Amino acid sequence: MSLKNNLLLQKLYPWLIWTLAAGFFFYKYFIQVSPSVISSQLMNTFALSGAGLGHLAACFFYAYLIMQIPAGLILDRYSPRMILFLASFLCAVGILIFAHSQQLYWAELSRFLNGLTAAFAAVACFKLITLWFPPERFALMAGLSMAMAMLGAISGEAPLSYLVSRYDWRKSLEIIAVFGFLLSFLILFILSDKKTDGAQRKKPEKLFPNIKGICKNRQTWLLSLYSGLAFSPVSVFGGLWGVSFIEKAYGLVSINAASAVSLIFVGFAIGSPFSGWLSDYMQRRKPLMWFGTLTAFLSLSLILYAPISSFILYFLLFLFGLGTSCFFLCFSMIKEIHSLVFAGTVLGFMNTFDSLCEALTEPFVGKLLDISWNGQQLNGVRLFSVVDYRFGLSVLSIYLALSIFLLFFIKETGTHCK
Repeated sequence: MSLKNNLLLQKLYPWLIWTLAAGFFFYKYFIQVSPSVISSQLMNTFALSGAGLGHLAACFFYAYLIMQIPAGLILDRYSPRMILFLASFLCAVGILIFAHSQQLYWAELSRFLNGLTAAFAAVACFKLITLWFPPERFALMAGLSMAMAMLGAISGEAPLSYLVSRYDWRKSLEIIAVFGFLLSFLILFILSDKKTDGAQRKKPEKLFPNIKGICKNRQTWLLSLYSGLAFSPVSVFGGLWGVSFIEKAYGLVSINAASAVSLIFVGFAIGSPFSGWLSDYMQRRKPLMWFGTLTAFLSLSLILYAPISSFILYFLLFLFGLGTSCFFLCFSMIKEIHSLVFAGTVLGFMNTFDSLCEALTEPFVGKLLDISWNGQQLNGVRLFSVVDYRFGLSVLSIYLALSIFLLFFIKETGTHCK
């Protein structure tokens, strides 16, 4: 009986490790999209313009951007357990500081700290998958991880909106910080490092030269650029500007608009594991990436420009998320063209492009809104029209069109790892 229990524990423990790592991935997306629900409160509290709000939200991505490759290098060399504990703990500290910020610079610094620590979430999750699961399971497990992340994004929309309506935005974020501290200590006491990790890790001096080899690969750049352009529309629309656009364009109250935007992440959560499984079954990645990115482009374009009913809006938001979910197959592709030893570094390199696009686009959309703004205000908060939003958000449709174009130059990898 004891032997059976040990065998069962050996089978279940990788899943427990994944659950904890994916839990931090969930938490990362929750705090990433949270400004979309409290955008008007933030604009009022800190007297922000559209560009100012975009900059505050993007402070997360500025830090996330500069930390991606270092995060991959650190995870390839040192203990994932301690790194994840420190990252999740400090991430919760950042939320607590944000909740108590009275001056804009404190809000920006705390948002920056959140991005700095959340940078480890995705890379650590994918790195642990490569360590604890067989290579043929990577696409499916990565899809499940993205599904968990999207559940975090869903929770950062309507549930957070309800919490804010019941308390206020500061108290709500304090509650979220408590959950972050609990998660960090679960990681500390439950997660362990695989004993074979040390034998597989390279010394730091052998890791850094390999970045040059990664950068010389043309497919690395194409896949990374595709990743940033294909995913940032979901992040920017769902994470900041989507709720306020839908309120204005479709006449929905805040909590209903947040619920509608949540459908993007529902579609993404369903599509990620399914497309991962289907691509493994087909032993091809690109057909699903073609279909998904084109679906996302058409869905978002109709949401922004077509006169549609609320029912069609809900369906298209779901379809937008479902289509975009196929983008994550590029993570499997980039892993398949590089050695597994450097999985953390390679995935960090790709994530750098995601965060770069997001960091540039959130304030850029805000700037376009300010340019189009006709001067209307209410209680010191700028009121943007539907025309303003369509003008500002048009850049997201352009991103998706460019990502479709890039697919012509990306080579199929099948499901074969180096």
